[in-house]
Amino acid sequence: MVLKPIIPFEPIAVNQIPTGENWVAQIKWDGVRILSYCEGGEVRLINRRQNDRTMQYPELQDPKAYCSASSFILDGEMIALDSSRPSFHEIMKRDSVRREQSVRLATKQTPVTYMVFDVLYVDGEWVHERTLAQRQQLLRDIIIPQAYIQIVQNFADGQALFDVMLKHEMEGIVCKDLNSTYVSDGKDKRWQKKKIFRDLYAVIGGVTLQDGVANALLLGLYNDTGALLYIGHAGTGTFSRKGWEELTERLRPLIIERSPFSNEPKRSRDALWVKPEIVVKVEYMEWTPAHTMRHPTLQGIVEMSKEECTLMQIQ
Repeated sequence: MVLKPIIPFEPIAVNQIPTGENWVAQIKWDGVRILSYCEGGEVRLINRRQNDRTMQYPELQDPKAYCSASSFILDGEMIALDSSRPSFHEIMKRDSVRREQSVRLATKQTPVTYMVFDVLYVDGEWVHERTLAQRQQLLRDIIIPQAYIQIVQNFADGQALFDVMLKHEMEGIVCKDLNSTYVSDGKDKRWQKKKIFRDLYAVIGGVTLQDGVANALLLGLYNDTGALLYIGHAGTGTFSRKGWEELTERLRPLIIERSPFSNEPKRSRDALWVKPEIVVKVEYMEWTPAHTMRHPTLQGIVEMSKEECTLMQIQ
């Protein structure tokens, strides 16, 4: 039997942290959502967009080393650390590897940890309709923690956890109802997230240069008619000088004469316009009345379709 990949359950964004005995809070890791499928001793890793990431994370290819179940589907976040904090920029170094010969070096340079928070299938039986409390007990029964795989911890006081995340400039928290079942391709208030910083995926429509190297990106999102709307520019974040140079080379073949944006961007006088093809993850403080991002910072280039860069992300 080959386990068919599913679309993971998602939390909704909230401003108030839920309270009550049936609620637990977990750290929101700034990583890559990965579901792990094991059947017949073979492990496949699939991300939320149904893309295979098995090659990128060979640490999980020996299921007997970290799980006592003969078959399973695990849900979790693959993370990498920058100093002592999870870093989206660091995990993308692993997730973006596309050649097998590069995996061994990437494994040494960028260690990862699979932070597991749910289980949907165990020893040939679907368990997604059990309560979260029951599924978490199953996780504790079957997972053998290692440096590269850990079970996500529950915290009873969501506000206290959020305050700690705020102090350490982490992404935020996820609050979950212990009575909740798991719904594939679902999204409802039984799982809730409160972020310290907001984020979205945007497509590059323009670039400014300094000494021939990109130093800021003009970014856009598509509306429901397919028009590309300018939402702000970003020139700070996790890109190194080498990263900016490499991005500049990727953008050069995409240069076009006219702006791809349907509205007039700021900095348009100094900008080079590019065909909207490359997607980046951006973190920002808030969405302004002018429909732009306040204080955006670049988190990394993401291999995903530009069609997913829509205004729906901010609703």
